[in-house]
Amino acid sequence: MAWLSGNKKATVAEQMAVAFEASQQGDYETALGIWGPLAHQGVARAQNNIGACFSEGLGVERDPSLAIKWLTAAAANGDPAGQRNLAAAYFKGEGVDENAERAAELYRAAAEQGDAAAQDMLSWMLIEGEIISPSYVESKHWAEAAAAQGNAASMTRLGMIYHNALGVERDSAEAVRWWDKAAARGDADAQAMLGAAFHLGAGVERNPVSALMWLLRGQYGGSQLATPFIDPVRASMDEADKDRAKKLAEMPLPEPVS
Repeated sequence: MAWLSGNKKATVAEQMAVAFEASQQGDYETALGIWGPLAHQGVARAQNNIGACFSEGLGVERDPSLAIKWLTAAAANGDPAGQRNLAAAYFKGEGVDENAERAAELYRAAAEQGDAAAQDMLSWMLIEGEIISPSYVESKHWAEAAAAQGNAASMTRLGMIYHNALGVERDSAEAVRWWDKAAARGDADAQAMLGAAFHLGAGVERNPVSALMWLLRGQYGGSQLATPFIDPVRASMDEADKDRAKKLAEMPLPEPVS
């Protein structure tokens, strides 16, 4: 706060930047001291950030009701992060009655403003078709929008769309291309599916070592999709190749190529 007290004319953007840096360092006392007055002045992103702190118990006691108050204000003021966070609260029923339809409306509002996480969630809802009417075409559209911003889950979903021919012609090579992008970003399901593709030779040349390496990475990350393939792949390999695949799976991922 010392910086701000000596800079009475600091802009909202400058204050928000200081608060963001403080929050990144875990100093929520400083961040909340900045966000609080700005939120009361109607700054939507500050309202979202206060709501998120009450939701997660960051620097304050966790209070779902106060979280909803501030997230509702942020969403009403058009903040996409506020819309997305309020959507998550409605979807989970945290601090408010569960309302999946309202959640979908809010996710769509945030997605239309370019929020990648909201685009990913809306894409998932459209492909599941249990909350809103399914649309493979629209699901693909929002997944592509999120993937363009580096969202790994949407990259994985695009792979599934091409793998399962959901609104598109089946294209195993395109599925592998998307799984490869997501796997490089650490998505466990993508890693499992990429491993399965290397095992089956679907969309990529068959390679048992690459198959086991990606399947193990997926398994380490918690993907259940890897389980059915690991034993069959191991059965086709000698001990040297199994050891090599395991060592590769335990290495840090290289930086993904865009």
